[in-house]
Amino acid sequence: MVVEHQNKRRVIFHIDMNCFYASVEMAYDSDLKGKALAIAGNPEERKGIIVTSSYEARAKGVKTTMPLWQARRLCPELVVLRPNFDRYRSASKAMFKILSEITPIVQPVSIDEGYMDVTDCGPPEKAIELAENIQNRILHELDLPCSIGIAPNKFLAKMASDMKKPMGITVLRKRELSTTLWPLPIEEMYGVGNKTAEKLKKMEIHTIGDLAKKDVYELKQVLGINGERLNNRANGNDKRSVDPDAIYDFKSIGSSQTLPHDTIEEEEIKKLMVILATNVERRLKRKQAVGQSIQLMIRYADRKTITRSKKLQMFIEDKEDILYFAKELLELHWNEDPIRLLGITVQDIQEKQRIAKQLDLFTYEKEAQNEKLYTAIDQLSQKYGKDVFKRWENSIRKEKENPTTSFQKDFLDDYKH
Repeated sequence: MVVEHQNKRRVIFHIDMNCFYASVEMAYDSDLKGKALAIAGNPEERKGIIVTSSYEARAKGVKTTMPLWQARRLCPELVVLRPNFDRYRSASKAMFKILSEITPIVQPVSIDEGYMDVTDCGPPEKAIELAENIQNRILHELDLPCSIGIAPNKFLAKMASDMKKPMGITVLRKRELSTTLWPLPIEEMYGVGNKTAEKLKKMEIHTIGDLAKKDVYELKQVLGINGERLNNRANGNDKRSVDPDAIYDFKSIGSSQTLPHDTIEEEEIKKLMVILATNVERRLKRKQAVGQSIQLMIRYADRKTITRSKKLQMFIEDKEDILYFAKELLELHWNEDPIRLLGITVQDIQEKQRIAKQLDLFTYEKEAQNEKLYTAIDQLSQKYGKDVFKRWENSIRKEKENPTTSFQKDFLDDYKH
């Protein structure tokens, strides 16, 4: 659903929950409020890194992705909890439910942030009042703090929500960019990662203002089409709509995990690959999707990372197939140095329903390449009726799964149900 506004100035909100995991834990247990709190993985394993922390912990130097041992050294009184993803998922659902009661034009982008198009929710001059009402409602009903950015487009709203935390409300107007946005270091611009920032600095681009004024042709020579896109954003231009259906757009589904220790033991590696393939299968089936490419990511002990992929002749969704082709890539490309992390991703994703509509009988027979399949279809249809596969798909869709650390977009439509 893409909404067009005739002759109206758009008013876009970006809602960003503050220290979300830590805030949810504090809402659950009020004794934690005001304490230096961190959410981290298993401290006995390398995965014991800081996922997020409270502002009290951040004041002591505790940062996201910091090893737990380092965080404890900086902040001896640090309270450490393991993640409770069911709790975070429930809080996220409740938060988006509140937003959807203001307007149906809500686009979740992750568990703790999303956009709202409130253009038709009242006059623009009432936008700050509306934001305050939303912020207060989330705080009073869920006991969770958030920051809200208000702007005429998604990019500026996102930048605005980062400017004042916690519990901030910031308006970013295009006519004020020269004093509000442009002085910021280029690294602080949303959409500019470390590698892009390095390239821009070599072009003498050190602030967002420098990027806004840079010749587009020069930027495209270095960054391709992304150079033009970033220049537009730096100048406050972003035509993207707030699209509630965007959560259903996905091109790949993957799972990755760090090993407890660097290893060359094939049994350990294979066990992890089974776990990863199972995760990918589960997520594919939840999405009712299949894929036609497989990618393997290997990160070595020296942090060098390689990704290798293979285009397949057929669509896959089962863990056995995912595992088979992932192992094939491992055998071809692993140099037998110690492995730190593995990732398996199925790419070129399509929904089964869409494929079914696209394939005629001739194509279907060619793709299947397996007479047993037709026999099984006939037998199941005779026993259970011709809509057996439709009922099977519906049963999977209703299935409730326990989320893993790889949330991505698997459950972001929960608030609609």
